Amino acid sequence: MKPQKTLVLATGNAGKVAELRHMLSQTKATADWQVRPQSDWDFTEADETGTTFVENAIIKARHACQQTGLPAIADDSGLAVAALNGAPGVYSARYAGSNATDSDNINKLLQALEGVEERQRQASFHCVLVYMQSAEDPTPIICQGRWDGRILTKPVGEHGFGYDPVFWVEEKNASAAQLDKTEKQALSHRGQALKQLLEQLTK
Repeated sequence: MKPQKTLVLATGNAGKVAELRHMLSQTKATADWQVRPQSDWDFTEADETGTTFVENAIIKARHACQQTGLPAIADDSGLAVAALNGAPGVYSARYAGSNATDSDNINKLLQALEGVEERQRQASFHCVLVYMQSAEDPTPIICQGRWDGRILTKPVGEHGFGYDPVFWVEEKNASAAQLDKTEKQALSHRGQALKQLLEQLTK
């Protein structure tokens, strides 16, 4: 039997871990990989000091490689709202503070958009996935995905995480939180980036 290759998911976000694990399990390309979240190791998360999704993803991937000695995939993603000049952007997870919950962030976003007309509530989810073989890897694989939609005036749906309940997906006539895993994977920023990454890894 072919030995399994261990791959670290460099995130402490349970929603991202579940989503990435589900996506990776759907492809033969990673059938011999053992995908483990960084929480399986006892080390602190990297300081996300970058000003772009690319910078932060590289920081997190390198940190996980350094701490485990294993290859790592890091995700940095967030929501950019046109009416807010791209905010919350790289600060999406901590928009309402360093210990903010998803509800806290959503409430702050809805307050910031109060009074903004529907046609001016365009937004896009962005995801950068970085794969590094080691902390010294000079050529990390970098993949990006974008998912366009608009922001609702109140949360709708029970699935997903983060800003999914207020992100309206026009082609599905539903919020991202109303889509099942397969539907979301086919459309989402993270699904797009992961598809690109798997294509690169299997070349």
